[in-house]
Amino acid sequence: MTAPGLLIAAVRSGSGKTTLALGLMRALARRGMRVGAAKCGPDYIDPAFHKAATGRESLNLDSWTMGEGLIERLAARAGCDADIVIAEASMGLFDGAPNAPGRTGASADIAAATGWPVVVVQDVSGQAQTAAAVLRGVAAHDTRVKIAGVVLNKVGSERHRRLASEAIEAIGLPVFGALPRDAGVILPERHLGLVQARETEGLDKMLDALADRVEAHVDLAALCARAGGAELAARSGPIAGLRPPGQRIAVARDDAFSFFYPHLALSWREAGAELKFFSPLAGEPPPADCDMCWLPGGYPELHAGRIASAAEFLGGLRRFAESRPVHGECGGYMTLGQALTGADGQVHAMAGLLRLETSFSQRKLHLGYRDAALAADHCLGLAGTRLRGHEFHYATVLREEGACFAMVRDAYDETKLACGLRAGGVSGSFFHVIA
Repeated sequence: MTAPGLLIAAVRSGSGKTTLALGLMRALARRGMRVGAAKCGPDYIDPAFHKAATGRESLNLDSWTMGEGLIERLAARAGCDADIVIAEASMGLFDGAPNAPGRTGASADIAAATGWPVVVVQDVSGQAQTAAAVLRGVAAHDTRVKIAGVVLNKVGSERHRRLASEAIEAIGLPVFGALPRDAGVILPERHLGLVQARETEGLDKMLDALADRVEAHVDLAALCARAGGAELAARSGPIAGLRPPGQRIAVARDDAFSFFYPHLALSWREAGAELKFFSPLAGEPPPADCDMCWLPGGYPELHAGRIASAAEFLGGLRRFAESRPVHGECGGYMTLGQALTGADGQVHAMAGLLRLETSFSQRKLHLGYRDAALAADHCLGLAGTRLRGHEFHYATVLREEGACFAMVRDAYDETKLACGLRAGGVSGSFFHVIA
């Protein structure tokens, strides 16, 4: 059996999903409950905060890149040995990308696949009874999705709360609580979203403050009583999301290389692979007893000077690449290149394993789902193997020369374009693979 769950969602970004989800996770964990966690969509930042709040890994669930079986297995894993699962949606509940029904990347797809009832965080700033009209539409929009109830956010007064609550309850939706308009606890942000959990000063104190806020204004017992879900125990088999790229895999992990999905680690380990983590910022080279090196994305642009001066890491990486495959994603890809220009215009030498130069002094957003086909045989599969993932970065490519890593299309266009580079056993791209 797997634990019942709730999906914390909203009609748009910025409504307070993260505030409620983190406060709820920490409040329940403080009461002695075993809280599983999940995040809809390709997000690296929020799951790390979930882990800090619950003490458990938070798993990503994404319907554009993952098949239904993988989603159900990961959801079952999130609820294993837990009393409840709290999942956080992304963007608006029904926001997604073109794809087959149920495979759009919308958080509603995850609610439908798991059966988790949805708690809508409704920002009522600038409205009162009109919130009921909005929520009536939300409740009726997709028959696959069950709306458990509502938590109001940014309530200005007791009168404001009463006007909105009475109108919402009149359409049959319970209101579990109302968070006041005052700023409360504000999580720090940077260009890819929140500052990483490991970098947030006083994080435990901040999470406790969020929990205090939620406990003071939300009926936790009534909210948790609405948790539910489909029977996922039958789907608790091997994750099988992506074949391991090696038997013993060296994975970079520190503040510069932190965007590594937990479900990939689970998948590779369950397939028999061993993962060994190392820190480039600490000057550590890939462990010599590994047969493959994986450089995840992260924030190398914030640490470019330290990376450039990490002689043991760069030298060890170059020696490793002489005989074994190395693959970099996004920030890892930039590190494999020849130079990285920071936001201040300063140029830093990188590993020089690919003919690539990138810059953050000329920022441009690249964002979206990607469907990739490997251009040649690779440690991730034979030529033509399809991989699904996403791209999210602000880097500008100044120079990119050589054989491509994959042919890629996005969710809105069937046109296939060359993506990334490969040279011998070294490869990389801005594409983050999910499944």
